[in-house]
Amino acid sequence: MRAFTLLPAVLMLAACWGEDKTETYKLSGETMGTTYHVTAVEVPADVSEDDLSAAVDAALSAVNASMSNWDPQSEISRFNEAQSTDPVTISPELAHVMSAANEVHALSGGKFDVTLSPLIDLWGFGPKTPGEPIPADEDIAAALEHVGQGDALRLDGETLTKIDPDVSVNLSAIAKGYGNDAVAEALRGFGIENYLVEIGGDLVSAGLNEDGAPWQIGIEAPDPASRSVEMILPVSDRGMATSGDYRNFTEQDGVRYSHIIDPTTGRPITHRATSVTVLADSGMMADALATAMLVLGEEEGLRVAEENDLAVFFISRAEQGADQDYVTHASPAFEKLRDGD
Repeated sequence: MRAFTLLPAVLMLAACWGEDKTETYKLSGETMGTTYHVTAVEVPADVSEDDLSAAVDAALSAVNASMSNWDPQSEISRFNEAQSTDPVTISPELAHVMSAANEVHALSGGKFDVTLSPLIDLWGFGPKTPGEPIPADEDIAAALEHVGQGDALRLDGETLTKIDPDVSVNLSAIAKGYGNDAVAEALRGFGIENYLVEIGGDLVSAGLNEDGAPWQIGIEAPDPASRSVEMILPVSDRGMATSGDYRNFTEQDGVRYSHIIDPTTGRPITHRATSVTVLADSGMMADALATAMLVLGEEEGLRVAEENDLAVFFISRAEQGADQDYVTHASPAFEKLRDGD
């Protein structure tokens, strides 16, 4: 949904090294226009750090080769380039991600949409330069002609078809989460059961940290001037993602324009929600749902979360008070996880 790097909204809290533990490896690097960090605990003795590093790099390279919009030779870029309505056979991995995208699109009433690129570019959060004139109504309407994955695309198993030959697919609102899942799968292939994988603030975890406790994760407070923690909670055996509008935005003539665009209106969101964190069974679903929930806003998002038993935590600007005054609300499923139930 977004052609930008989602800024980190979680702060990893370091655990102490335990002398009675087996080997722990910590890896880091760059991918998908951001950074990644991997902590693998109790790694089998026959697995070296080089083995892990090679496996992580291979997993991330495969995700980029399939889903990167910045690589003109990637699978999705080649699909976008072809202005054809002929069915295209896609990889099982891409089909898996597209199926999840369709699920979140339907669940959110179209607020999550992977065909959003024309609007992202139009509003200056893609190749267009920020600071250019605010798009005219007719330009927004023209861009909306090619937005709407439910009508413009058809997924049938491992076949993807353009109904609109000019539609393009942007997976930046779901690919990082899937990348976390792909790295986690690579770690499990070595028999590693305790790990934390993070890409650009989105993460997936399993088992326990080096202290033998659930991974402790901090949710960042929505303060654009500093980095502070709003809440610390245990996160194990699930994915977590946060989407926020408090760092990535543009301002013109005193009006603040979020980089989060509503695909049903063609315009940046204007409600008071500024950050939303989602816990889900996979990094992929957490990533996509966090974007969907932020577009929906607090009131509608919490309704959808409760109906679908989703663990969601909103931080919103207070209706009255200073700009930095916030209120928080959590879905029942999130409250259960926060309380350790």
